[in-house]
Amino acid sequence: MNLENYFPVLLFILVGIGVGLVPMTLGKILGPNKPDTEKISPYECGFDAFEDARMKFDVRYYLVAILFILFDLETAFLFPWGVALSEIGWAGYISMFIFLLEFVIGFAYIWKKGALNWE
Repeated sequence: MNLENYFPVLLFILVGIGVGLVPMTLGKILGPNKPDTEKISPYECGFDAFEDARMKFDVRYYLVAILFILFDLETAFLFPWGVALSEIGWAGYISMFIFLLEFVIGFAYIWKKGALNWE
């Protein structure tokens, strides 16, 4: 194995790093740097920040986000099924019916458990 074959890869990596670092370095060196209390103060819509930016979110927020992704994926499965329904026949129809039945049972379960209630 010849190391000369890896030269284009090394050159590509070096150019990529250079494209990322050279503009940042030039901006740091050539750009004006006159910090004062106004410029370095926290700013949020014209007001001082109300709370710490690292505050914890409620677990229900993540639960709703995961449920949204789940429903979105169901839609992604339904569209190609609907397009190819004439080609897949009854086997495809029955398999999608089972999929939707499982999905509706899961939806009823999370609804009954109160996972969709946002207080």
